[in-house]
Amino acid sequence: MSELQDLLKSVRDIKRILGRLQNRLRNPRELGGIRDTLNQIPGILDTLAPFSGTAIDSLSCQLNTLPHLAELLNKGLREELPNNLSDGGYIAKGYDDALDGMLSLTTDNKLWLSNLESEERERTGIKNLKIKFNNAFGYFIEVSKSNLSLVPDDYIRKQTMVNGERYVTESLKQKEKEIFHAEENSKRREEELFAGLVAAVLEESGPLTETASALAELDVFCGWAEIARLWNYCKPELDESDSIEIAQGRHPVVEQMLKQSASGLANSQAFVPNDSQLSASESQIHLITGPNMAGKSTFIRQVALITLLAQIGCWTPATSARIGLVDRIFSRVGASDDLARGNSTFMVEMNETANILNNATRHSLIILDEIGRGTSTYDGLSIAWSVVEHLHREPDAGPKTLFATHYQELTQLESHLGRLENFSVAVKEWNDDIVFVRTVIKGAADRSYGIQVARLAGLPQVVIDRAKEILQKLESDDATVAVSSPIPKAKPRKKIRVEQNDDQLNLFG
Repeated sequence: MSELQDLLKSVRDIKRILGRLQNRLRNPRELGGIRDTLNQIPGILDTLAPFSGTAIDSLSCQLNTLPHLAELLNKGLREELPNNLSDGGYIAKGYDDALDGMLSLTTDNKLWLSNLESEERERTGIKNLKIKFNNAFGYFIEVSKSNLSLVPDDYIRKQTMVNGERYVTESLKQKEKEIFHAEENSKRREEELFAGLVAAVLEESGPLTETASALAELDVFCGWAEIARLWNYCKPELDESDSIEIAQGRHPVVEQMLKQSASGLANSQAFVPNDSQLSASESQIHLITGPNMAGKSTFIRQVALITLLAQIGCWTPATSARIGLVDRIFSRVGASDDLARGNSTFMVEMNETANILNNATRHSLIILDEIGRGTSTYDGLSIAWSVVEHLHREPDAGPKTLFATHYQELTQLESHLGRLENFSVAVKEWNDDIVFVRTVIKGAADRSYGIQVARLAGLPQVVIDRAKEILQKLESDDATVAVSSPIPKAKPRKKIRVEQNDDQLNLFG
């Protein structure tokens, strides 16, 4: 794997390069990317050779070395390439005799300029005389102001500067024309040769695309192999059953984030793994209760991610995993709105829930996080209750579902729905505080510990104390709650008489 990853470092995005070349968005470095990639293919094939007779052979067969194209690009392109065609200097020396002649002429001209500079310094006695070039004035002789008295009569003034003067001579103007002509011809010839190389690449676009796909898969497999080794993943067992059995499952992202944040911290918290056993025909719905921040959302998402990883061919963050194939994974998590389209947070939640209920099958996996929390308590509870019953409507089996909720009333459904089981995320209480254990256990939570979580968030103590008083009142038989401060009475509004205007449009008509 390490050898393969080293070789893949020099591989470029061939599909993107081919797309740009086909759309005439071309630069020399893109052809260099094709060349560099083709140069790595023989080494990659040698690295994969020991796996002959395994499933990796199918990828090896898709890797096309294209020796003729590789040789053409290696011979035609220089090692270091500019980003723009207009810069020139990207066709290798020795690839084209005509271009080599033009470049030789350009080199000879530049040598002539260097010799001219030395000759003029000796002829005029101006030791700091320089021949320079810019795009506005071309080639010129620059003389400092202190040496203007030494300028010969055959110098033609071209520009006056603050610190000196710029001149040309007839021989310099003639040589400038020759240089420009040679450079234009060489750039034109380079562009012609480059177009030929592009055409040769596009002729092999089919094999190159196939090679790119195989390289992409190899890259993914290397990444998966490295993660599996570093993070102790297990090889999942896939079958066509209706069950998902995960032992000591972990969230692949949260686990790594905790590990990174824990480096150097003595009392940091490690990720706590959990088991999960779902079955469409037996333990179909797991109703998970417990306080916020305890880990309900992490748990239901890790089950979905482990299922996804197993089905795409990756090893999974668990001690063992047996995954029955699912047709789709549905999720209703988080809170978001779509105000630009007139959808509130609750409307988005209901739209997503409707999509799940209308499309899930008995072979699907569903994770639901806090259904019905975006509206009033009784409305939300009623919707959540009805959703659970709908998912359980079939007599023999239904979609495997993880349902995280704060509605304690839903836990009563365990005694009425045969395939529903209550689970909770355990916590420990200590001096009116809670300690998150992060372990999912059988049975319902006794309460949500919302006030304790609010304290952890930093709400003022006076607010926490008052919330406790109100909670005690609400949980008692006496449902009246005394307001801590008097509410000012609203002043009666002055009545406004509105006369009907027949010409005015009816607002609700």
